Formats: sequence, structure tokens, C-alpha cells
Amino acid sequence: MSEAPRVVGCTIENRIAWVSFNRPEKRNCMSPTLNRQMLEVLDDLEFRDDVGIVVLTGEGTAWSAGMDLKEYFRETEAQGLRGIRKSQREAYTWWRRLRWFQKPTIAMVNGWCFGGGYGPLHACDLAIAAEEAQFGLSEINWGILPGGGATKVAVDSMSMRDAMYHAMTGEPISGTKAAQWRLVNEAVPLANLKTRVLELCEILLKKNAFALKATKDAVRRVKEMTYENAEDYLIRAQESANFFDNDGRKEGIRQFIDEKSFKPGVGTYDISKQKKS
Repeated sequence: MSEAPRVVGCTIENRIAWVSFNRPEKRNCMSPTLNRQMLEVLDDLEFRDDVGIVVLTGEGTAWSAGMDLKEYFRETEAQGLRGIRKSQREAYTWWRRLRWFQKPTIAMVNGWCFGGGYGPLHACDLAIAAEEAQFGLSEINWGILPGGGATKVAVDSMSMRDAMYHAMTGEPISGTKAAQWRLVNEAVPLANLKTRVLELCEILLKKNAFALKATKDAVRRVKEMTYENAEDYLIRAQESANFFDNDGRKEGIRQFIDEKSFKPGVGTYDISKQKKS
């Protein structure tokens, strides 16, 4: 049996893992093969010491144009409910894995991002897009609703009015508009996209990795909690962080109070001086 072609790329440079959708001839549409390979790549990267951050991008002119309609809506459906559920698990498993990933994650949206592409887009902690990129929930144009979590992504990211317009009209929006609607953090010219992402990576790589993981989890968890539940969760999360990473906490306080070598409001402490656990 021949080996499946590699449709996920991965290179590691200076503690940054550049992971890419690699089906440029299909505008990087996701397929069962791509989903399985992406999970394998994430499994490999999550606890590697030489990886501090993961950037997800696309080869060619697209980020991901969503699900491969031929493979999902023709070939998979032909296998019946068993085939449908299997393909769903393969996609949703790696999106969920990415959502709670051990390392910070950035979506570097270089081109088309449509439909099912909203799943991994939302799963990444941060998202920087090219102004020229195109975003769309085009499902309404061929007679279905935006499923696979895409509607939830729109509602969580945008105002209700913008989400409703986006889903009901099927009209694409630019990276610039996506930033205005808060689907991404910001948009920059395509020529400057990688430079801006590298700047952001450098900021994050200087932070305490344990604190970053606790922070990104806290932001996702408290979003749907009442204030009282969130307050209690955050108190317990801080206690846990202090217990498991007390050296990091002590070193940050030492540099601020004793050395006066940094100010938390405008910078970060030097993690290179922290004891290795």
C-alpha cells in the first residue's frame, strides 16, 4: 500500500515551528489525509524542547479554503454515517487539540480562509492576516448552514450583526475587514506578514512558558463563566501555577523588587536567569 502524500509541512527555526497546509493546488482545502497528518505533527511538536511557539499558515495563495467538498460531501457521505462520523472526528480532534495546545499558537493567514478553515483559525491563540486575504462563510451559497463550529466562531469573534451578515450573505471580506470585525487580531500588507508574525513570536518567546499556557487556558475558560465562577477558577489556577512554577514567580518578583531590572507594565523579566526545573 503506497504511503499517503505529505500534505502538511513543518519546519523548525529558532524555536518557531512553521506548520503549513500543503495542498496549494486545492487552495489548501482540508481532507481526511490532511487532518490525520496534522494531528501527527501536533503530537510531535507539543512537548519538544526546541519548539516554543507554533505558527499555522498555508502554502501558495491560500490559508485554507475549508473542507474539500469532493472528499467530504461526495466520497465520505458515500460511506454512510460511519464514514461521516469518522471524518468529523479526524477534523475536530486536531482543532480541539490546537485550541488547548501546550505552546502559544498563531494563525498567519496569507490568503483564502473559508468555511471549515474557521475551525483552526479560532483554535489558534492569535491571528494575523494579510490585508489581501479573503474570509468567507460561503455555505449559504450552496444551500447549507456554516457547520463544523464555523457559526460559533463567527458569533464568538464578531458582533451579532456582523456575524449574521457574514453568515447570511455569503459575501467574502478582506483581511482588513476581518480585523475590523475582530475575526483576527490585525491585518498587515502581505509583503509584511511574516515579519509581523516574527515580531510577535519574539515577544512571546521571552515570556514564561508555564504562565503563557495558564493564561491562554484562562482566557478560553472564563469567557463562558459567570463572574463568580471565573473569579474562583482564576484563584485556583493562580494557586496551581504558583505551586508548579514557583521558581518562575519568585524570579520575576526578585528582578522587579530587588534588582529593579524591569517594570511589568512595560516589559518582561529575564527568563534566562530562572532556574531550570
